[in-house]
Amino acid sequence: MSLKVAEDASLFAKAGRALGWSFASTAFGRLSTLVIGIALARILGPEEFGTFAVAMVALLAVLSFNELGVSLAIVRWPGEPREIAPTVATISVAASCFVYAVCFFGAPFFADAMGDPTATPVIRVLALSVIISGLVATPVALLQRGFRQDRKTVADLTTNWSSALTSIGCAVAGLGAMSLAVGQLTGALAGAILFFRFAPEGLRFGFNRRKARELLRFGLPLAGSSIVVFAATNVDRLMVGALLGPVALGYYVLAVNLSNWPISIFSQPVRAVAPAALARLQGDAPAMRTAFLSTAGLLASVTLPACVLLAAVADPLIRFVYGGVWQPSAPVLVWLAVLAAARIVFELVYDYFVVIANTRVVFTVQVIWLVALVPALWFGATAGGLWGAGAAQVAVALLIVLPIYLYEMRRVGIPPGSFTWRLALPAAGALAVAAIALLAARLSSIDLVVLSIAGAAALATIALLGYRMRGVLRSLRTVGATAE
Repeated sequence: MSLKVAEDASLFAKAGRALGWSFASTAFGRLSTLVIGIALARILGPEEFGTFAVAMVALLAVLSFNELGVSLAIVRWPGEPREIAPTVATISVAASCFVYAVCFFGAPFFADAMGDPTATPVIRVLALSVIISGLVATPVALLQRGFRQDRKTVADLTTNWSSALTSIGCAVAGLGAMSLAVGQLTGALAGAILFFRFAPEGLRFGFNRRKARELLRFGLPLAGSSIVVFAATNVDRLMVGALLGPVALGYYVLAVNLSNWPISIFSQPVRAVAPAALARLQGDAPAMRTAFLSTAGLLASVTLPACVLLAAVADPLIRFVYGGVWQPSAPVLVWLAVLAAARIVFELVYDYFVVIANTRVVFTVQVIWLVALVPALWFGATAGGLWGAGAAQVAVALLIVLPIYLYEMRRVGIPPGSFTWRLALPAAGALAVAAIALLAARLSSIDLVVLSIAGAAALATIALLGYRMRGVLRSLRTVGATAE
């Protein structure tokens, strides 16, 4: 076996182990906090959830660019990452502190614009997470670079459990929406301590002017793109809150959280590993394209059936798990689950263009998406309420964003036919799951029965699709060798 083959085999073995840890971490973290999330929804209700959602939108906005995009440079830096880590840490923390100051003083204006002035103190407490995010940006990137998802798993689970248990304790004590902010901050602090402990270099500060210029040249376009990505993926919450009020926003956020389950469990673990693995193949374009297409097929096989399942059982799921008070969330969940399937595919494509340093595509697509989404959301929300807001987003994603991505992929050597063919069978399986779920709902009025039948159908479909693609799993480990 040649040295190159051995190195590539080792790379994909590491990526495979990292992906396994990443998936286990996310799945266990999400499942372990499910019961706590349900309890919080039942304790607080839609109005308190709406107040917290206003604050969370503000936090997500600043987290999208708070470290100026420089930490991602560690993942794809061609040289030794230790040479830039101190400079990355300094830029990240300084930028995050500045962003928090802006957030603190701007909180009253943002809360008023969202129709909920009581959210101001919640925003200020929650936004402290921005500083913590800046502190851990470098350690997290170093762990990703080294495929140390095992250590990241421990830190992530600590974050999730600390946040969830603190939130529910505060909610029972009567803190309302502030309980969620305190819980989020507590979890972030607990996770940060472990990230500092686990990272290869811990947290070191320093500043190299030449490296800083290189990092900012790389990071600022990504930070600008991240702002647009945030706006494109969160402008729905901004407009729902502003147009329909905080209570409607509470219903909407519950639907968003449920629709994000397939993204959190399946897409995020892949995104934690795929960019680093693809970056190692930058010198072998055919191998990188093969790895990308294989990853897309695998991801679609598990996520499309899961997303369609959520859409098909939205009504009995909301009613059975969260109670009748949350029933207005069901109609919008149908659309948001379909949108989640599209977003999972788009995020993988986004990461591919980031790895090949085609920031023009990354930025342009997000701008077009945002420009199209704003009027579509306004029309959908004013004409159809929550249901209309969800439908508008699906229309923009499928009719505008998808064709642009297919066109841009063809320009970099990935034929649209090859890409869509990888999604065809998973899409057919997802439609079969939807048909079984709808038939079960028609034949039975018992929510638990409907959910059990539909869930079993989805699990069986995912298992069959995964078994069919077992060869792809093996090829991912040796794609570098076949491209030699």
